[in-house]
Amino acid sequence: MNLTITKESVQLSPGADVVLRQQSWADYEALLASRKNQSALKIYFNASNQEIRLMAPSPKHGNRSDALSDLVKSLLYQQGTDFQSFDPITLKKFDEAGVEPDACFYIANRQAILRKEKIDLAVDPPPDLALEVDLTSLTNPQDYESIAAPELWIYKGNTLNIYLLEEGQYVANERSPLFPKFDLKAQIPKYIELAWAEGVSVAVRGFEKAIAPFPSTQTSKDQESN
Repeated sequence: MNLTITKESVQLSPGADVVLRQQSWADYEALLASRKNQSALKIYFNASNQEIRLMAPSPKHGNRSDALSDLVKSLLYQQGTDFQSFDPITLKKFDEAGVEPDACFYIANRQAILRKEKIDLAVDPPPDLALEVDLTSLTNPQDYESIAAPELWIYKGNTLNIYLLEEGQYVANERSPLFPKFDLKAQIPKYIELAWAEGVSVAVRGFEKAIAPFPSTQTSKDQESN
């Protein structure tokens, strides 16, 4: 692991995860400024524990995060639900928290952020769903509590963890209110791991086939009569 921080850049070895303690909001903003356009380097801040976490994703992480985002899009398309997604994006709550999810989705709040070049959580709503993939890093749901995304998914160790925001804290749940018809904790891991073994396109096609609605008996009879 090699971490180098200057006023001009922040460099971290791919796959590395570093925690800086006793850090302030000013320290966090300075790191964001030094990073410039190095979007592959993720930086988090949590004022409650005064920690900054830096993470440089590996190809394995990138594959899984792309797959998870694409599977969510497939679910939304299948439901006919409009959305706006972002990746990468920095979500900040002044002096409280800063996070950079692997992807996030505006669904119920989609209209509020359309055509906006920058999301400002002082005036804009948070995303309806945030996604994180943990390989070498550990996402703490508490980091997102100030951001207040209603739903947070963390994929770790072949397990999809679904968290819902309840009274300001994240609580683990077996199902997603966004996709109540689907047993995502059983389905999603299978296709994320398939994406690593055979490619994201293969995994997404298989997933879309698995979630496609079966034709009703009435529809089948109607087709026979025609």
